[in-house]
Amino acid sequence: MQDTPLSRLLVVGIDVGGTKTHLRAFAGETCVADHVRPSSGWRPHDPVTAAGWLAALVAGALPAGARPSAVAVGGHACETSRQCTQIRTALHLHFDAPALVVGDAELLVPAAGLHQGVGLVAGTGSVAVGRLADGTPVQVGGWGAVLGDEGGSAGLVREAVRATWAAHDRGDKPDELAESLLSAFGVDEVPALGAALERATDLSAEWGRHAPAVFAAAEAGSALARDVIAEGGRSLAALVVRLAERGVAVDDVVVAGSAVLAQPALYGAFTTSLAETLPTARPQPLRVPPVEGAVALARSLP
Repeated sequence: MQDTPLSRLLVVGIDVGGTKTHLRAFAGETCVADHVRPSSGWRPHDPVTAAGWLAALVAGALPAGARPSAVAVGGHACETSRQCTQIRTALHLHFDAPALVVGDAELLVPAAGLHQGVGLVAGTGSVAVGRLADGTPVQVGGWGAVLGDEGGSAGLVREAVRATWAAHDRGDKPDELAESLLSAFGVDEVPALGAALERATDLSAEWGRHAPAVFAAAEAGSALARDVIAEGGRSLAALVVRLAERGVAVDDVVVAGSAVLAQPALYGAFTTSLAETLPTARPQPLRVPPVEGAVALARSLP
């Protein structure tokens, strides 16, 4: 390929989410590729396979004959620095260019135009990330639908079912939350909710898609549902508190994710709890696609 301005300046940012992947490539200030595809096939715990998947994505999205001069990736389920480094190393088998791989939540702060702060995601799951003064990444939360992800869609549904079971054990009459969950899961009585949860093959996705039932019940007057949402908000604020306790600067908290941004009740519960526990923290919803953070990181590579 002839050495052209396009080949010298082509920076690529990739946001690999749990459901979809978004790639943007720029030659200078000109966007030359804006590509969205499903994240099926993404295997972040197999570095060689993950790097090959990313290379194929780039090859299919860029203009014919173009090669990147820098690549930055925010990868779903890239949970440790070691894992990210292994994928980056494997990427060098495909690209003779600087590369960076981080967890997808780390895209939020640069996407917001900030140099430091906390990235908080509450979508299907929940996680918060930040960096120490020496650049060491710190992640809290993100432990999956069974044991964690409080404040994410799947966690909210799990806790709503638990609250409904507790009410049933007390002998309470099924309220709006119980009725909403029974309808969502297609079962006839509260005890059957357990079997409905256990039938899921993809717990996070299948539990999480029923989260609207929790918010609908709260709007219909369910005190149980309102309590579940309030606790979800407190749990999200607690993630930021944990980062602060570990030495992360938390003055700015950039928030993203379908659960928290699409549901004012959950976002309000989060910001209220955060104001009570960390009054100096400034939460802000992310208003641009997270892939913009990957592009900013790619531009910063030497």
